[in-house]
Amino acid sequence: MARILVTEKIAESGLDRLREAGHEVDLQLGTSPEDLLEKVKGAQALIIRSATKVTAEVLAAGTDLVVVGRAGLGVDNVDVEAATTQGVMVANAPGSNSLSTAEHTMAMLLSQARNIPQSHSALREGRWEKSKWEGTELHGKTLGVLGLGRIGTLVAQRALSFGMRLVAWDPWVSAERGRQLGIEMMEIDELFGQSDFVTIHLLKTKDSTGLINDDLLAKAKPGLRIVNVARGGIIDEAALDRAIRNGTVGGAALDVFAEEPCTDSPLFELDSVVATPHLGASTAEAQDKAGVIVAEQVALALAGDFVPFAVNIAASEAAEEIQPFLPLAERLGELFFGLTDGMPDTVEIEYQGHLAGYDTRILTLSVLRGLLGNLTDEPVTYVNAPQLAESRGLKIREVKTETTQEFVNLVTLRGGGHSIAGTLAGTRGEARIVMVDDHSADVPPASHMVFIRNDDRPGVIGTVGTILGDAGINIADMGVGQSPGGESALMVIATGESAPAEVIAALAAADGITSVHAASRRGA
Repeated sequence: MARILVTEKIAESGLDRLREAGHEVDLQLGTSPEDLLEKVKGAQALIIRSATKVTAEVLAAGTDLVVVGRAGLGVDNVDVEAATTQGVMVANAPGSNSLSTAEHTMAMLLSQARNIPQSHSALREGRWEKSKWEGTELHGKTLGVLGLGRIGTLVAQRALSFGMRLVAWDPWVSAERGRQLGIEMMEIDELFGQSDFVTIHLLKTKDSTGLINDDLLAKAKPGLRIVNVARGGIIDEAALDRAIRNGTVGGAALDVFAEEPCTDSPLFELDSVVATPHLGASTAEAQDKAGVIVAEQVALALAGDFVPFAVNIAASEAAEEIQPFLPLAERLGELFFGLTDGMPDTVEIEYQGHLAGYDTRILTLSVLRGLLGNLTDEPVTYVNAPQLAESRGLKIREVKTETTQEFVNLVTLRGGGHSIAGTLAGTRGEARIVMVDDHSADVPPASHMVFIRNDDRPGVIGTVGTILGDAGINIADMGVGQSPGGESALMVIATGESAPAEVIAALAAADGITSVHAASRRGA
């Protein structure tokens, strides 16, 4: 099993899950950047939190890495582009700290409004400063929310209960969605001009780094107070310091900083600044959830399964309607590979029915995993499958049709003169192969399958059964279908074991049989 290097503390329950799966958990807390280059060698997985920097150099040293798991949401401490180039999956644990972070945002908002930390410190130092730390109510004030993801929405819901007016900026959220939440959507400049308070809930990206700068702060409503429990670097801290000192901004509550740990900042000299040391996700509940979730993602990645929280594939969060089709898509790829005498230059994948209305890119990646699994000794993952296909000159073309004649949903692969189609049938969603080389069929996909094209005449099925029986190969399932013109027939046979080459040759040489192809699942 795999060696999993863990460089930061995560919940023991998460580590136990990995151990129970048979993996070796190598706990190396406090590893320095220099030591990490050595310790990552030979590890198939690396689990981190926010302190460990997974640079291109670290990834290059970790030649056996399959996955980097981040116990938390942001992955700005991981070189995701370098990981993708190297074929390493990066997975996080979204949602694990959402509630904790939203609650900390509200705590910071209230602390900023009512000067709680400052008055507490004064009391501890023997000063009763009741008039100095007069605050302001949240009720009736305008809160500007930057980013309406999980955390931003949770904060907005809680702020509404305080009687605040809600406005928000998020380029990916429609005005209609905002209205459903009781929030007015607007451009960021307008938001800063109208808000009494602003809370930040954005990922740190190239576009969001330094977003709140001198120009934007100059457009702020006088006395605006800013709360950031998202990511350091989104606020230009020098610009914020200037805006508070010149009176444009009334104050700030900061949990994150451009460089962490941060214990020395000009902002800490200002009475109107409240600061905490990145405590947004620091609750026992959030830590447990993050540890368990990231362990689950790492285990899935190591098993080569679908990883719902992979961040470096575009379709990582597949719709619930799509996910049941992932095993079928991969198996269709495996079977199609067995049907073809050599990988065709182009494979057309057609999605018909309700599937056509969804983002099917993850299904295409699953097909690629099946197609390429027998061509390489290295694991084919959702991350490296497109690169492996490109390196082999394989082109994929997707086609979508929202109507089907016989099935609610249908996935069809075509190329090199061959075709295969499958669907999920019945209330339990059982996988079925329903077409092979334009011959109708109805057989569940199995680990070992044989496809036989033959003349449509009596006796051929008996001949096939005799050859397989004499070889001691059990027929577990079988389907027979005619070609559209009725001139030939096709047998789709599921066998209990892989048919040896000599048995395939005997079948191909039998009277009335025109072609035989076998397909066994890799490792079966």
